[in-house]
Amino acid sequence: MGVRLRHFKQYQSDIGEWDNNILLTIKYRDEQFLLSATQRGGLSIMSGKSLLLKVILLGDGGVGKSSLMNRFVTDRFDSQSFHTIGVEFLNRDLEVEGRLVTLQIWDTAGQERFKSLRTPFYRGADCCLLTFAVDDLQSFQNLGSWKKEFMYYSDVKDPERFPFVVLGNKVDMEQREVGEDEARAWCEENGCCPYFETSAKDDTNVTAAFEAAVKEVLAAEDHIDHSVLSGTIDLHGNRKIAHRSCC
Repeated sequence: MGVRLRHFKQYQSDIGEWDNNILLTIKYRDEQFLLSATQRGGLSIMSGKSLLLKVILLGDGGVGKSSLMNRFVTDRFDSQSFHTIGVEFLNRDLEVEGRLVTLQIWDTAGQERFKSLRTPFYRGADCCLLTFAVDDLQSFQNLGSWKKEFMYYSDVKDPERFPFVVLGNKVDMEQREVGEDEARAWCEENGCCPYFETSAKDDTNVTAAFEAAVKEVLAAEDHIDHSVLSGTIDLHGNRKIAHRSCC
């Protein structure tokens, strides 16, 4: 199918490179279009009418980020999977609250030596899934550092309202070092993030977690639209917009 970019009179674009293919994300009105252009000049639409959402999985190495992504997209679990080197991504189409969505899930390497490889991919993200393993206390204690790193490199427009979802993975393990109440308390203290206890091995809450990420993005967009319409103006001409709360 031929694509004529001049038909997009007003658009925002984000260009990246992946396996010698050029990925071009075009945001036109309320929809996003992901196109792939090879070095030979071919151009094809990878995602059309559905809303394209970019989701980043962040967390220490070994907490199961790749397993969660693969369970959600392929419904498979590989106990022999290796640590991610750099970044990987997979797509899955789904329908949430009547909206057709293409979820582009980016799995990032958790090791410090891969920091320079993963951080450029934070830009353009619509949601971030902070992930730890319930049997690894250190991975939970590092959540704050991961969130801080993401906020620094992603350059989001509204940090206070950017949607985060927290995943406590590996609930299938018999011994755990992080309790559910402790994890939920951290979420409440750090922006009231939704929290899910997951298991890629047993497929526990995996779909629910990713669907929650989509709902968080849609809710944030709806709030922005509502704020523009209902924001009040004070005597100095400043628009007042309510901030996010846990309720």
